[in-house]
Amino acid sequence: MLQSSRSTDRAGFWTGPCTDDRGSASLEFITAGLVLLVPLVYLVLAMSSIQAGSLAVEGAARQASRVFVQSDDVGSAHASAITAVEFALADHGVDPDTASIVITCAPVPSNCLTRRGFVTVTVGLSARLPLVPPVLMGELPIAVPLSASSTQQVSRFWSGG
Repeated sequence: MLQSSRSTDRAGFWTGPCTDDRGSASLEFITAGLVLLVPLVYLVLAMSSIQAGSLAVEGAARQASRVFVQSDDVGSAHASAITAVEFALADHGVDPDTASIVITCAPVPSNCLTRRGFVTVTVGLSARLPLVPPVLMGELPIAVPLSASSTQQVSRFWSGG
């Protein structure tokens, strides 16, 4: 009779404690996946929030400076610029009350609407990081300060109303 190349003797098969890792690959994959995926998802959410705030302040500053230089007088120019900032921020889902607006003029700071004068509108905002509770406000930085400036020149044909 032919003897099989396989040994039928199983007595020496079990040699000691089980050091085999069979069956734990799926658990390791899920654990490693979560450890890597959760911070990556949070990073995407945080960067999206910061980018949305950045686009909001940039658009608000640009629109406010355009509206300002096209106004008839300084009083209505300030009101129109503030309204433009409020609309631009609201379009991006940002609360306009949290923004700061600074309007500066050159070469004559006291009269913004001089021919060929420059009007600069700066809009500032703090973009909050997502999923961070307000209770950590003193412990961690939960907001990123953002600001944007836009400068427009008053037309040389501006008639002043």
